[in-house]
Amino acid sequence: MEGEGSVGAGGTAQAQQAAVIGAGPAGLMAAEALAQAGVSVHVYDAMPSVGRKFLLAGRGGLNLTHSEPLERFVTRLRPKAPSLEAAVRAFTPEALRAWAEALGVPTFVGTSGRVFPVDMKAAPLLRAWLHRLRASGVQFHMRHRWRGWDDAGHLRFDTPAGPRSVDSAVQVLALGGGSWARLGSDGAWVPLLQAAGVAVHPLQPSNCGFDVAGGWTPLFTERFAGQPFKSVAMTLGDQRRKGEFVATTTGVEGSLVYAFSADLREAIAREGQATFLLDLLPDRSEADVLREVAHPRGSRSLSSHLKGRLGLEGIKMAILHERLTREAMHQSAQLAAAIKALPIALAAPRPIDEAISSAGGVAWDALDASLMLRDRPGVFCAGEMLDWEAPTGGYLLSASMASGRAAGEGAVRRLCNGAVTI
Repeated sequence: MEGEGSVGAGGTAQAQQAAVIGAGPAGLMAAEALAQAGVSVHVYDAMPSVGRKFLLAGRGGLNLTHSEPLERFVTRLRPKAPSLEAAVRAFTPEALRAWAEALGVPTFVGTSGRVFPVDMKAAPLLRAWLHRLRASGVQFHMRHRWRGWDDAGHLRFDTPAGPRSVDSAVQVLALGGGSWARLGSDGAWVPLLQAAGVAVHPLQPSNCGFDVAGGWTPLFTERFAGQPFKSVAMTLGDQRRKGEFVATTTGVEGSLVYAFSADLREAIAREGQATFLLDLLPDRSEADVLREVAHPRGSRSLSSHLKGRLGLEGIKMAILHERLTREAMHQSAQLAAAIKALPIALAAPRPIDEAISSAGGVAWDALDASLMLRDRPGVFCAGEMLDWEAPTGGYLLSASMASGRAAGEGAVRRLCNGAVTI
């Protein structure tokens, strides 16, 4: 599975038809598209084994894609990039499900619309995929860290056996973004491409947590860090979503926060901070909440009153105490308004290596419609290293794989139409 191939050493470069650098989902999909066309494919990766980030992401249940209509699906990808949208339309979420089924991995749609393998695991799918790739002739070279190109345009690698050089007719770069460096997505390719004259936008955290402005109080952190806000809603500008998220020692993170992460990050960069409104009771109207808050409570404490009338307790009650003064807590109108729209100011996104994914990457203007670098003919880019982002929920993986397939098919066309024949 991870055996080394014979690659030219020192100044001697072994000629190959196609080299794919990066053995994540985008790279493997590019390799598959090439192999299906009869191309001899070699896959290189710096890590000891294939698909490490893919496997870790699947530990809690592999979210392959999302079942929402395609026209809605493509709006989740930002910035709007015609080449990426075309790739997703060519390899739709439905096509991805059929692809998994052909590997012997049936899928189902969860209550949230997310699509998972029936067994909820990533490893069986990856094993079946690698078996099919090897059967089609794809060769894998692990512990090969890409170091750019030499003066002759040959790929350069550092390996345990020393430097290696490869002369490949077409190349697909699928090197990932800048998050989860320990799994291989360390962004080390950025200066290599920049040195080659390729425009690369700075990598930034996406689908990430954020630090709250001023931090939490020690009491809140001690008692509630790690606990979820369930059945809440967030509003940012004219956008509103229901869901849940988690309080951390420094701020907030989780699926509902991730859905807003791009807008929050951009607002912080633009204005120095971003404020969202937290609705603790999204299924109750403000008038209803005000009526219950103002209802006479007799000898009961405020906490007992709110728990009995509105079901507010635990972390939801704690955040009110965290953000409101004692006087505001005892003013019915102010308290009701805060329950429905509590401002939470955020100061900064968490570091990129803590993020689920990254934004930024190879600029779309540097690529043609087939995802080939305009200034480096025969070199294609795919996956998270491109300048795009999407929320969690299957969008990231689905679009990454679609871009890998598009890059692989572009490389096939290059071989068919160029000087090299298949």
